[in-house]
Amino acid sequence: MCGGLLAVGYLIEKLANGAPDWIPTACYIGAYFFGGFYTLREAIDNLRLKKFEIDTLMLVAAAGAATLGAFAEGALLLFLFSLGHALEHYAMGRAKQAIEALAKLAPPTATVRRDGGTKDVPIEELVIGDIVIVRPNERLPADGFVIKGESSINQAPVTGESIPADKRPVKDAAAARAKPNVVEAVSRVFAGTINGAGALEVEVTRLSNETALAKVVELVSQAETQKSPTQRFTDSFERYFVPAVLALSFILLFAWVVVDEPFSASFYRAMAVLVAASPCALAIATPSAVLSGVARAARGGVLVKGGAPLENLGSLNAIAFDKTGTLTEGRPRITDVVPNDGVTEEELLRVAVAVEQLSDHPLAAAIARDGRERLGEGRLPEADDLKSLTGRGVTATLDGKQVWIGKAEMFGRDGIEALSEASASAIQKLREGGRTTMVVRQQERDLGVIGLMDTPRSTATDALRELRELGIRRMIMISGDNQKVADAIAKEVGLTEAWGDLMPEDKVEAIRKLRSEQKVAMVGDGVNDAPAMASATVGIAMGAAGSDVSLETADVALMADDLSHLPFAVGLSRHTRSIIRQNVFISLGVVAVLLPATIFGLGIGPAVALHEGSTLVVVFNALRLLAYRDPRSAQRA
Repeated sequence: MCGGLLAVGYLIEKLANGAPDWIPTACYIGAYFFGGFYTLREAIDNLRLKKFEIDTLMLVAAAGAATLGAFAEGALLLFLFSLGHALEHYAMGRAKQAIEALAKLAPPTATVRRDGGTKDVPIEELVIGDIVIVRPNERLPADGFVIKGESSINQAPVTGESIPADKRPVKDAAAARAKPNVVEAVSRVFAGTINGAGALEVEVTRLSNETALAKVVELVSQAETQKSPTQRFTDSFERYFVPAVLALSFILLFAWVVVDEPFSASFYRAMAVLVAASPCALAIATPSAVLSGVARAARGGVLVKGGAPLENLGSLNAIAFDKTGTLTEGRPRITDVVPNDGVTEEELLRVAVAVEQLSDHPLAAAIARDGRERLGEGRLPEADDLKSLTGRGVTATLDGKQVWIGKAEMFGRDGIEALSEASASAIQKLREGGRTTMVVRQQERDLGVIGLMDTPRSTATDALRELRELGIRRMIMISGDNQKVADAIAKEVGLTEAWGDLMPEDKVEAIRKLRSEQKVAMVGDGVNDAPAMASATVGIAMGAAGSDVSLETADVALMADDLSHLPFAVGLSRHTRSIIRQNVFISLGVVAVLLPATIFGLGIGPAVALHEGSTLVVVFNALRLLAYRDPRSAQRA
């Protein structure tokens, strides 16, 4: 309406010679109303908060033009300013739509087995324990685990994985029901992912508002409000810059006192300066880039909680990695069982399995799983009263006797007797072979030592190489394992630094030490590594789709349990940081050029055109992030 009335008034004024003068003036006043309505409302709201913002500058300039009788130029100013705002909102809406599209991935209804039959119900009515039927090529309606059927599922909408993941039923539904967060990835499924050719039956483990997808949508939406360092700088800059521009314009009103010109010319120049110095592009430069970057990351299976982690991740050149579950599969296997004299392998394993099956630790799970396979069928004794000794091992009661299972360092301190020579000798030999060792003791008797080996992730070596190519100069593995075990794994994946023998509190101290030297990210599973991640510049959790704790504790979460997504996250962050710098340079550069130009005579019309043009350049430059492609993934393809 503003633009239409402006055009009509201009055409009548220039072409209709016999038309009354009041008609084009009325058109311009109408253009003022439509072009200034929202601007005036925002300016009033800002003034109530004692804030001088860009809208205030524009209104003052438009009012000044009207005072001079330059209604056409004032209407043009408001038209271009409102047009710029409209296109800004459109462009920002594009980035928000990319986030909102995530929320629409889950289907609105689910087919559920109830009351001896099946029926379709809204996903909001699903309850934990419901059995959902998923037909071929359907989207999954809920998080859960497979209890029947086999299929391949496209998990890219949630985890960003490019290859469909094969799924099969859990071996023990009761155990999965009791501990849904430790169900193996091969049986775990997520809402919003796409089923392949096989039909599945899935038991629901999370309500619709608690699924991994729902949490991602919520956290990405919140990320919009988290300001980056550059955004905080620009906000602070505007707080001082806008009043300074108003002061400069006021001073220029009196230029006629010094320069031989009429007051109207000084007034016009002051209004032109108001327009030229208005930092519209600067205000939108960082938010548009951050929102686009966060949306693109979410689409690629990476959750970034706001502008600060996004910028920080793009600026760091050091990363620390937890070993277990990050650089390694996190699924260690028993490689050696060394019973002491007078103890059989079966006795050693029966005690170890009875105790470790009560624990959720990856090493405990490996001993329980592989130990059962070695023992075969048969009834195991039942242990109870399990207590965890953080970073060292566990203790429990079996057949009325106390059992300790843990690292060699657990023994000989805190009232626990030292190891026997046989156990110490076995540990030394196994560690030299790169094994992780667990000692089993019942009462005062050392039963023996179990050696385990965790295999490096197949993607670790390539991911670390790609990170080096991106400019990450220092990469350190930190581990609670013996230094020799840490060195063996580090060598295999291509790391030159490995810090072993670290308790959880030592990991925190190690990260603090690194951070005192440089910015550093900490990559872990988000559970055991949460304190260390919190101490880093950026905490990065892997496999976050299956872990509520990871989503809560990390600054950046790789939804897939795949290290190859880390170079994508770092590359996107670096690109976002580059776009932010470009936008700030463009916005400040245009102001720097227009300010002296208007002081020396550039009119309001050209100033408005260049000013609003820079705003659009900044916004569409930021939108390029939505189309970001990881060059390394293209090369792999």
